[in-house]
Amino acid sequence: MNVLYCALDASEFNRISTCASAKEIWDRLEVTHEGTNQVKESKINMLVHKYELFKIEHDESITAMFTHFTDIINGLKSLGKSYTNSELVRKILRSLPRTWEAKMTAIQEAKDLNTLPLEELLGSLMTHELSMKQHQEDEVKKKRTIALKSTTSPDYEMDDSEDEDQDEEMALITRKFKKFLRKKKQGMRKKFTKGDQSKEKEKDQPPICYECKKPGHFRSKCPQLKKGPKKFKKKAMMATWSASDDSSSDEETSTEQANLCLMAHENELAVAS
Repeated sequence: MNVLYCALDASEFNRISTCASAKEIWDRLEVTHEGTNQVKESKINMLVHKYELFKIEHDESITAMFTHFTDIINGLKSLGKSYTNSELVRKILRSLPRTWEAKMTAIQEAKDLNTLPLEELLGSLMTHELSMKQHQEDEVKKKRTIALKSTTSPDYEMDDSEDEDQDEEMALITRKFKKFLRKKKQGMRKKFTKGDQSKEKEKDQPPICYECKKPGHFRSKCPQLKKGPKKFKKKAMMATWSASDDSSSDEETSTEQANLCLMAHENELAVAS
């Protein structure tokens, strides 16, 4: 009990201060930190599920992958679930991406997975990772040099000159268009000013009669128009009476012709009978 008291801190000591024996202290600590049997089984199932679905993540290094893998293994071992060395080696090889397929086949053919230590596998994977990174850096440098050569080529200079010519043409077009808009605005202003001036002139000039074509009065107040309408009315009345007489005479002649036709037709019928 004295050894357990010295190994625990103040918060843990408060949990076991009422215990009477070392066995009771140990059981209480086991329940608080590991849980009951049901809790242990649920934890084991969760860690086994993580172990089965374990795969290296994107852009994850071998060391980071191995630490993640050892955390799962240590958690299972603390709960009573353990795996053999060969199972762990095969699981790590299965968790590698497709880019590592050549290295994985080389390890499987060159070495015995049943006797291969986990640390040796980790070392070979780390060396292959360093060579892959160096190869990627070399490819990036080659791409950069190719890009610099393409930028300093004469074709690129021709493209720059063509772009400059296009920019100059666009600038000329925009200047001409702006000049055209300015002229159009000035013309519209002149038209509006001319219209206003003509209206003001018309207001200043006296009215002109449409009957006698003389200024100073309107057609309704024209003296010639006052004399003319009576004669026009008389002429119009005479024209209407003459037209009515002609129409009445035409009607009388047409009725007389119709009566004569009827009489002639009756005479013909009497002779025939």
